[in-house]
Amino acid sequence: MKRIAAAFAATLAGYVAFGAAAQAQQITGAGSTFAAPIYGKWAEAGSSATGIKLNYQAIGSGAGINQINNRTVDFGASDMPVPADQLAAHKLMQFPTVIGGVDVIVNLPGMKPNELKLTGAVLADIYLGKIAKWNDPAIEKLNPGVKLPSLAIATVHRADGSGTTFVFTDYLGMVSPEWKSSVGSSTSVAWPGGAGGKGSDGVTATVQQIPGGIGYVESAYAEQNKLATVQLENKDGKFVSPTMETFSAAASNADWSKVQNFAINLNNQPGAASWPIVSATFVLLPTDPKDMKQSGAVKKFFDWGFTHGNDIAKQMLYVPLPDSVHQAIRTAWQKDVPGTM
Repeated sequence: MKRIAAAFAATLAGYVAFGAAAQAQQITGAGSTFAAPIYGKWAEAGSSATGIKLNYQAIGSGAGINQINNRTVDFGASDMPVPADQLAAHKLMQFPTVIGGVDVIVNLPGMKPNELKLTGAVLADIYLGKIAKWNDPAIEKLNPGVKLPSLAIATVHRADGSGTTFVFTDYLGMVSPEWKSSVGSSTSVAWPGGAGGKGSDGVTATVQQIPGGIGYVESAYAEQNKLATVQLENKDGKFVSPTMETFSAAASNADWSKVQNFAINLNNQPGAASWPIVSATFVLLPTDPKDMKQSGAVKKFFDWGFTHGNDIAKQMLYVPLPDSVHQAIRTAWQKDVPGTM
């Protein structure tokens, strides 16, 4: 009888679990690889409270923008803020979710993490192909006492349309007039040279396969995968490492009151402790949703993240938004986006 009772209890538990799973509402999103780690963790931590499951495709910001424009997902995600005219044309509102850094990663035998120092101008010249060896005098001057190998520099970039690429190239344009005039900034650019990798994992794999490789990835990804990062000189002339403290220092200078559609640019912020390549990441949500229930679930998902997910964000090297910005986003949802949370 005990075995029968146990079997019945197990069966009943299975039915309860199945019922709970059946009742969970699924939302779909696509885009930013920069934001994928935090959205995944928020989904995992908040699903029991919200009853929402997330199906998110980390396919790059460019593809995410296309998918939400075509309404094949419930929300898009981009690290590049979408211009106001495009938001209006596609009936979208955008809001930020968290702030994070973009790290420069290298594959230099014997080099300790954050031992190598680079300036923005030298980094731009590396990607322009003007500095081709790791023991170039311009790099040696920044790194006295550091043994630099006589290795060819192999630059690696994102091959897919990427908001991380926009943030990186936007920064290079700020510190290098030549980069700004000859290459510019976008989710995809005409790179002067180097190899392309799809997604952050593709960039990382390519850098790790080539001694002398250099690339760029979002900080959360670099931290999770224990990648070798470098120090960069910031706007105040100080060399800083990519850390939660330096990202927070850059974010603290943000003045959200002076931007429309939350489209703030956090690159190259002043401050002795500021990391120079920092960005908010954004969600794109239709103002004319096909399904208001789905739209409401998206808002409910991110509202949970804003209310309960700050500690998770910090653990993953993202800077949470100020409470005032969270409240401004909720106000914008009520005004612009149908669907009850």
